[in-house]
Amino acid sequence: MHRIRPSASSANRNHRDSPLPCMKYKEGKPLQATTSFLLPAAGDASSPPEIVKKMSTVTTQASVAGFRPVASRSRFLRGSPGKLTRALSPLPSTATTTSSSSTSLKVVAKKGEWLPGLASPSYLNGSLPGDNGFDPLGLAEDPENLKWFVQAELVNGRWAMLGVAGMLIPEVLTQIGLINVPKWYDAGKAEYFASSSTLFVIEFILFHYVEIRRWQDIKNPGSVNQDPIFKNYSLPPNEVGYPGGIFNPLNFAPTVEAKEKELANGRLAMLAFLGFLVQHNVTGKGPFDNLLQHLSDPWHNTIVQTLSG
Repeated sequence: MHRIRPSASSANRNHRDSPLPCMKYKEGKPLQATTSFLLPAAGDASSPPEIVKKMSTVTTQASVAGFRPVASRSRFLRGSPGKLTRALSPLPSTATTTSSSSTSLKVVAKKGEWLPGLASPSYLNGSLPGDNGFDPLGLAEDPENLKWFVQAELVNGRWAMLGVAGMLIPEVLTQIGLINVPKWYDAGKAEYFASSSTLFVIEFILFHYVEIRRWQDIKNPGSVNQDPIFKNYSLPPNEVGYPGGIFNPLNFAPTVEAKEKELANGRLAMLAFLGFLVQHNVTGKGPFDNLLQHLSDPWHNTIVQTLSG
């Protein structure tokens, strides 16, 4: 019988004289049998049925071998960590036969600047709550002034939040009919238990006393915790600007996050208070009345039409 020679790319030279089918093999892939095989040589005593039996046996073994783990498979097929996995793992993880542990990576965003690309002043190093490096006039360059400005912003922000709520909430409740009180800009026209001049003097004296004690607490923290008149009233040791005690009935903790939120809301309230004043000076109305007027005709009742006359 004549021999049919397979191509060099599809047959192994070590099996040229074998009656078994030629096998293709690639790393990481199952063995595949080709359609060409070697016919028996002239001196081969094997009968055709035996050849077919050998071929079926080898084909079965090749199929099974394709599902066995091969040591030379790629990292991806074996599940081994490659360069990308190692690069994304900042800390090594250890594993034992009884337990395994995993590590987590916390990503913290860099604190933003008030103007991108503008360097913050050296005296604003981010240690203060709400510090975004905004001081174009250099007001906080002096450390003593900085302590005062920190407390001044905190107190003014708190007053602004109370003021905005006192201007907006009564106007809304009066508009929907729950109460009947004058607008905030007409509050001075109301009659109280004393004349307006008498109330001004009383307010001046009381606020003068409060602000003097506040200044003393800034200069010497804790020096005004004890009430000079009512000896039974005192404040626990505290941080300047956060007295606690009766001034913190809900017992909120002065955490960094809470301070940041309070300053952010206080700054927003100061801008809102200024906006209410300008709005009333231009339109003669309160913020809620202006909002309702705008919603009634959004295309014509805008700031552009108001300023244009």
